[in-house]
Amino acid sequence: MATTRLDPAQVVDTALRLLNDVGLEGLTLRRIAKELNVQAPALYWHFKNKQALLDEMATAMYRDMARRLAVTEGVTWQERLMEVQRGLRRTLLGYRDGAKVFSGTRFTDTGHAETMDAHLRVLVDAGFTPSAAARASFIVYSFTLGFVVEEQAVEPMEGERARGYDIEKRAERIGADYPLAAAAGADLFLDFEERFEEGLRAVVAGIEATLGPASG
Repeated sequence: MATTRLDPAQVVDTALRLLNDVGLEGLTLRRIAKELNVQAPALYWHFKNKQALLDEMATAMYRDMARRLAVTEGVTWQERLMEVQRGLRRTLLGYRDGAKVFSGTRFTDTGHAETMDAHLRVLVDAGFTPSAAARASFIVYSFTLGFVVEEQAVEPMEGERARGYDIEKRAERIGADYPLAAAAGADLFLDFEERFEEGLRAVVAGIEATLGPASG
């Protein structure tokens, strides 16, 4: 029967591919089953609900990031934090709604622990307490995830721009009454690469000042 022959990895690969076409809202188990030429109940043999599938998709995305991540040896802890987050952002941007899929999910295996442990070790060796290292990692991770959620709302995929984010039309609509808000459009909805780097530096500087080895 299809339920015994269906490979869970095949389901995940199909779901990630469809995600780029239909986005998270359009990604249903029924749509995935149709793509695989099986009945929807066949998917429940491996995934009890959509959230279970999203957890597996996020795990696959993390594995992809870990394979591609090239962290330079001997860099400072600040640069280590930034390189990891750049790698996460690149991975999330590879999928439509990638940040939304990743947000709030739980990894389905322990494969992430090795990378996480090595990452935290760099911070601890630099003088962070284990607790401060964990909190610092979470803070910078949360920045990246939130940034990419907002980025993908404006530019769902590379070279694509969502409707409603025309800077000039926005300024015309609100500029007369709210000039500062109108002028902020370019700083909110353009140049995401530059603004990510700017924000990343600011977050890491804040971590250095409040949680870093010399903060106490």
